Amino acid sequence: MTAGNAETWDLAPGLELIVAGAEWRVQSFLPHLGQVTLVGSAGDTWRASLGELIHRPDCRPSTRTRRDLPSASRGRQPKAMEDLRPEQRELVMLRLDHIREVETGYRSGDPLAALWHEPRPEYDPAATTLTERRMAKVEELRKAAIENSEVAKKLGLHKVSLRTLIRWDVGRRRFGPVGLADDRWLREATGHRISLEVREALHAVHAETQRRSKLTMRDRERLIHQYVRETFGAKVEVPGYDTLRTVWREWFGPTGARQRYSRSAAKAQQHATGRHVVVHRPGQVVALDTTVLPVKVLDDVFGDPVSVHLTLALDVYTHSIVAFRLSLVSDSSIDVAMVLRDVLMPLPMRPDWGKDMEWAYPGVPGTVVADFAGHVVAGLPFLAPETVTTDHGSVYRNHHLVEVQRVIGTNIKPSRVLRPTDKQTVERAFGVVQSLLFAILPGYQGVDAADRGEDPEADACLTVAEMEHLIATWIVKIWQNRRFGSYSPTWAPGGDHSPNSLFAASMVQGGFSLQIPPAELYYQLLPTHRVSIHGKRGVKIKNLWYDGPALGPYRDELSSRGGRARNRYVFHRDPRDPCYVFFQDPRTHDWHTLRWKGLPQEGEVPAFSDSRVREAMRELRRRGLAPKADTELLPALLELIGRNVPVEQWPTQLTKRQRTEHAREVAQAAAAAADRPATPPVEVAPLSPSAPANADTGKVFQLRWRERAQQGQDAVDAERRRRRETALPDALSAPPDLSDRLRTSSLMALSDDDFDDDSSTPTTVPAGEEAPL
Repeated sequence: MTAGNAETWDLAPGLELIVAGAEWRVQSFLPHLGQVTLVGSAGDTWRASLGELIHRPDCRPSTRTRRDLPSASRGRQPKAMEDLRPEQRELVMLRLDHIREVETGYRSGDPLAALWHEPRPEYDPAATTLTERRMAKVEELRKAAIENSEVAKKLGLHKVSLRTLIRWDVGRRRFGPVGLADDRWLREATGHRISLEVREALHAVHAETQRRSKLTMRDRERLIHQYVRETFGAKVEVPGYDTLRTVWREWFGPTGARQRYSRSAAKAQQHATGRHVVVHRPGQVVALDTTVLPVKVLDDVFGDPVSVHLTLALDVYTHSIVAFRLSLVSDSSIDVAMVLRDVLMPLPMRPDWGKDMEWAYPGVPGTVVADFAGHVVAGLPFLAPETVTTDHGSVYRNHHLVEVQRVIGTNIKPSRVLRPTDKQTVERAFGVVQSLLFAILPGYQGVDAADRGEDPEADACLTVAEMEHLIATWIVKIWQNRRFGSYSPTWAPGGDHSPNSLFAASMVQGGFSLQIPPAELYYQLLPTHRVSIHGKRGVKIKNLWYDGPALGPYRDELSSRGGRARNRYVFHRDPRDPCYVFFQDPRTHDWHTLRWKGLPQEGEVPAFSDSRVREAMRELRRRGLAPKADTELLPALLELIGRNVPVEQWPTQLTKRQRTEHAREVAQAAAAAADRPATPPVEVAPLSPSAPANADTGKVFQLRWRERAQQGQDAVDAERRRRRETALPDALSAPPDLSDRLRTSSLMALSDDDFDDDSSTPTTVPAGEEAPL
């Protein structure tokens, strides 16, 4: 039967037709009546006319039963030269040379590319017929097989006959050079034949072993035999161990995971949707993670080598490092909140950065961004993240982060268990930064203890501030302009792109929303405390009392808030620097800064943190004190900070761990001061005459250890002096002179009556009398 597309159909009984995607087998064909009887897979019968089948566009012969196709192409895609191994391709090309010589007399098939001895007499097309040339080729190949039997057996030349040459020639004309390939080379990869009974046993044992402790494949094989024997009887044949092991690996994957992780992965697979999230715009997904910096650095207070934590925020689409932080302590929720704030804020230019590092993305001029930001902006993307992917640390799972994601309008979602693809971009970014930057810095610790240098701590030469500046410069100047390797976008897989060029292309495609958050975002991201205002003392938060003029109108007035925190006011506090809390006026919505009541004048007390306050409270409880005011708490707090020792003895009194704790507190206070707006509305009392004239309100001093020790000692002395003066309010009289004290207690002293008032006038002595002594 010939269809409209000039393709010949074979409708012999037993062959298959595909009609509308369904399989139909030819039961009978009556050509003189033009009728075909088909049987479906479900056993139903369909009698159709020959014309109906020919003109149906959805009807075609099945490739599984077509006799005009080679066996290697039945039920599969057509075979090609790429499916052959290299040695098989060489054999096919050798067969092709022989067929060309038989047909044309030349190995190349072209008389213009003939060799010096071509055509040979037995293959000359002008003097021989095609059959004669084929018989000559058979004799030639058999002689070659006798001379070199190993090569002939490898090439199959000893079995070549006249029918073989004809079959090769027909296959070459129909399918090209691959028609000369043996179909046994591309036979069907049927895999392992597993019966339904064994298949059921495999799935049953897999479900059972998920609940049990870890088993080997030998144990699973015994369970499979037990299931088949007890369920289907002993007559059912079970494959051998090697077959079961191969099938188990193909169906269920490798079994090297621990049981607890394997069970969690199986449970996650039950709830998997099968859909993949395709990231196609900047800010759609931002990956966030923290690791220990592999380089030892020097702290900014004592100069001791310490380890710091590096937090990276990476945009998954452009692979831009949109924010990073260095912290001497493990990151907390406030650090994560500040990193997310940095993602929203444009990065300001630094004094030593050149013009090549300024904002240069097309679509939004740098002057416009600078006008909105209030400063010259560096060439680093800033965006509003839609989804932030993190790990399962407790720092990302608390009430504070829930409030943070509500304020900035993003979703903070932990990555799935045993799904490294959810956060692989930032994990790989850590490795790339380590190989490109950290590995060549002094103080690098290597990937593990075995690869560590002799003394990385002694090699450390960069401070925390210098390391932060180095990383920021490297990100803007090198990382953002680095060519992608395997992270090209889906719409240009072969193009050259960097994080900057990809962000610029996305701006051209989808535009850019220039949204810069206000300065008050810092206050909104801080943890909140709901407390009542005391009429005279202010507010008490975390065992510290805060007060300021902003509380004046609300001292004797309850808050109008209802619910769980009814009649209370909301205060925001930075855990990194508890010297201040922030209060938003309920009427004007202005932000006010309240100082700790026990805080001396600006710059007279070193920085401290919540842990230092808790340590001071434990010390006071141990001494049996119950302070009623912060003025009583200050001496103990300062004594713990300054250790109340002379300056010369400071390095010997404090251990390395204590110096590290002080350095961390100074670094946290400095980070909190840097995050606060440039001109916070600080309301403080006027400075005392003893304060320096150029004292900067709201400034946090980062002092060296000698200045820090002297500052703590002076603060303790001043506090003790003030308490003594408070205990004796009356003015003390000056002590008597030393001469007066001697006259009153000496036995040789004369009374005042022996002297006249005019003792200064000379006395006349009569002649002949002795003058008195």
